Amino acid sequence: MDYIFLFLGFVLLMLSGVFLIRGSVSLARHFKVSKLVIGLVVVSFGTSAPELFVSLRAAILDHPDIAIGNVIGSNIANIALVMGLTAIILPIKVKKKAIHFDWSVMMLISLLFYIFCLNTWLQLHEGIIFIIILTAFIFRSIHKSRKEKLRTPEKLLLPKYNLFISILFVIAAAGGLMFGAEFLVNGASNIARVIGIDDRIISVSIIALGTSLPELATSIAAAVRKELDIFIGNIIGSNIFNILTILGITSIVKNPIKINSMVLSFDIFWMLGIALLLFLFLLPLRKAIISRWKGLVFVAIYIAYIYLAFTVNGA
Repeated sequence: MDYIFLFLGFVLLMLSGVFLIRGSVSLARHFKVSKLVIGLVVVSFGTSAPELFVSLRAAILDHPDIAIGNVIGSNIANIALVMGLTAIILPIKVKKKAIHFDWSVMMLISLLFYIFCLNTWLQLHEGIIFIIILTAFIFRSIHKSRKEKLRTPEKLLLPKYNLFISILFVIAAAGGLMFGAEFLVNGASNIARVIGIDDRIISVSIIALGTSLPELATSIAAAVRKELDIFIGNIIGSNIFNILTILGITSIVKNPIKINSMVLSFDIFWMLGIALLLFLFLLPLRKAIISRWKGLVFVAIYIAYIYLAFTVNGA
């Protein structure tokens, strides 16, 4: 039954994430929100929603390793696996200078997360700091969007669904995310206990991969439409939201959260290292391109990380 619950959890999270994005984007268009804000804020938050519900539910059920490991594993998977596979399919040309600022924010908050973890606890005041930074980041993005709109007015897209359907999608998606998170956390923790592996290992691998499925689906769609410049911004934005929103809200609702020693000595360094490698792959900044060989390197690194998580640090 645990494997059935695990599968149902994955399916519910993936479908709910898709409907949340569709409903949220349609709602944003009803209120005439710009494409930049939709891409950076609405879509990034939508693709991070599965991680949020899973980590929040895990923390409430007293599975701190799942709550923290899910965020770290998802951030690793987003860059190393999702971006890597996408670059193999179609090299990613990065034109927007805003990407460089967003990467800097991602790296700085990742380092801040590491500093917060040094005492092996994630506490209430640290969660509040994350939420304050998140609020400032969102307001900065909206302000910048409005300034760019004044210089180069964009044609706002019409909503795909009427207001009632858009709201219905969002409500249904929220319910699906809640039940999906419940099934996934319970199923995964029970399976981990039966086969004798840590919650941390199953969270940074299987759970993180499952909650990263919306990003993977978004990246495939972006590759088909050849809109990978938007895609890379969404990936970085999703990683920012994973840390600030998920860890911020989770540590406020359930505090303090215990940090596994292996997260501090192993997982977090992989997350930081992969983020730094992304910056190196974006050089030179004016003509940045993530080519197929860089995509292969990312995927190889992800495979190595998962292998070491199960062997070197396994049970």
